Amino acid sequence: MRILLVEDHAPLADSVAQALRAAGLTVDVLHDGVAADLALSSEDFTLVVLDVGLPRLDGFEVLARLRERGNRVPVLMLTARAEVKDRVQGLNLGADDYLAKPFELTELEARVKALLRRSVLGGERQQRCGELVYDLATSRFSLAGEPLNLTAREQAVLSALIARPGRVMSKEQLASQVFGLDDEVSPDAIEIYVHRLRRKLEASAVRIVTFRGLGYLLEARGE
Repeated sequence: MRILLVEDHAPLADSVAQALRAAGLTVDVLHDGVAADLALSSEDFTLVVLDVGLPRLDGFEVLARLRERGNRVPVLMLTARAEVKDRVQGLNLGADDYLAKPFELTELEARVKALLRRSVLGGERQQRCGELVYDLATSRFSLAGEPLNLTAREQAVLSALIARPGRVMSKEQLASQVFGLDDEVSPDAIEIYVHRLRRKLEASAVRIVTFRGLGYLLEARGE
């Protein structure tokens, strides 16, 4: 699950990004509204954490342009402004949640996970494919009831596949969920992670199927 974090205060952005990455999420960090608007126009994200007080283009305008393009990606807004009218303005523009500064990182992480549960899991806490289970609250996979040890990028690939049951995902789609804006990696690198995941799943009925020229599909044999 790929998160865009837009926060102009670098130390805060670093702390938030570190906390979200520790939770198993892929995080891109930008520091101004114009860069955020460009990224949201050309990249796919699962969720956006958006500060209001951004240079060059404020968070309200970034959000307004996002919704005008018909993009319904969940947005959690951050603000140092305590006025109710500011919160109302953000919610009226299409924000999904609001968090006032200063805040605890644990609360931000909980709000992010709650938005992801609603948008990706339809309110459910877990995703399943046969005996493979992904628990969003803990950001961990288990296989046949046992923890499945994965690297961060292996988990990003598997999370993207299990979130789209019955759908083929191309290398490019997977790469967009695994690699950040600053990563210069070919989509063919996805083959490496798929190979590693197949080895870790081979003792189970869960498999990653290749559709040549199209991409990959996660399925459980017998279902």
